[in-house]
Amino acid sequence: MVPDPIGVDSLRRVLVVKLRHHGDVLLSSPVFSVLRARAPEAEIDALVYEDTREMLAGHPAIAQIHSVDRAWKRQGLLTQARRESALLATLRERRYQLVVHLTNHWRGAWLAKLLRPTWSVAPAVDNPAWKRCFTHVYPLPRHTPRHTVEANLDSLRRLGLYPREDEKRVTIVPGAAAEQRVDGLLAEHGLAPQSFVHLHPTSRWLFKAWAEESNAHLLRHLHAEGHRIAITAAPNVREEAIVKRIVEAAGVEVANLSGRLSLKEMAALSSRARLFIGVDSAPMHIAAAVGTPVVALFGPSDERVWGPWHVPHRVIAGTQPCRPCGNDGCGGSKVSECLTTLPVERVMSAARELLRSP
Repeated sequence: MVPDPIGVDSLRRVLVVKLRHHGDVLLSSPVFSVLRARAPEAEIDALVYEDTREMLAGHPAIAQIHSVDRAWKRQGLLTQARRESALLATLRERRYQLVVHLTNHWRGAWLAKLLRPTWSVAPAVDNPAWKRCFTHVYPLPRHTPRHTVEANLDSLRRLGLYPREDEKRVTIVPGAAAEQRVDGLLAEHGLAPQSFVHLHPTSRWLFKAWAEESNAHLLRHLHAEGHRIAITAAPNVREEAIVKRIVEAAGVEVANLSGRLSLKEMAALSSRARLFIGVDSAPMHIAAAVGTPVVALFGPSDERVWGPWHVPHRVIAGTQPCRPCGNDGCGGSKVSECLTTLPVERVMSAARELLRSP
């Protein structure tokens, strides 16, 4: 194993690999910031899934974003092989001195061998073949919960690169086009910046969803206390239908933007809101990244690992002794009683606290 620490002054190109979902990719953004601060002359690239590219696009520390399109698998073996070969050729041309692999995905291990960097680091996996792929490995948290941002940064600590607290900020850059479109949508609904609450009640994972009737009650409470509301959902038929039912049940005026926003536009919207309310989801992490106070509802997932990062927030979670269990609903039902039974008043009380804060 190469001794610690690495020769950071010799770094010219670095590849950071994060092949996970949108929120996971966003929470890897501090790794790029710290690398840039420690190796300002290096070009730092990312490898992510194509559909998560927006989470890192525009990050000031990233030189290039390479991607794996999960649709390649559906295009036939020959087409997939060509795509994979082209990606590998592109990565080889970059001649990386360091590969930072942030998960236990085997693609990162293969790349660490095929790209032949001077240094490579990844979480420890109990597999001899895995260990031979990397010069450095580091343990993942086992018994003590650790926030995902800190767990990602452990990869750099293993290399002797220790982040300062002010470098741990999660970064997302909406971009001018997203900012302009959101300003237009807000104008259509008569909403000025910092005049509304952003509610995102849905998730691609049903077991992370709060009860629809509870969301409707929350809308009525917010409206009764004089708050304007913008409600969003992903451009997904199921999620848009959920929001439609919530709005109809609430019977109050809201700006329904469900299905109309890209992830960058979601960031632009959240940055203009006084408060974000939602479940454990990528939009919750996006709101925290742009500095908007967050009320986050947690069920089976662990807020100590996935909670809002470095932003004023309140976490509302069930008190059942079995949580956080990490299961996809009670008994695999896709319904999490620790979440669906959360009382509206707890959520509203947390919202009032943050809305009163200067």
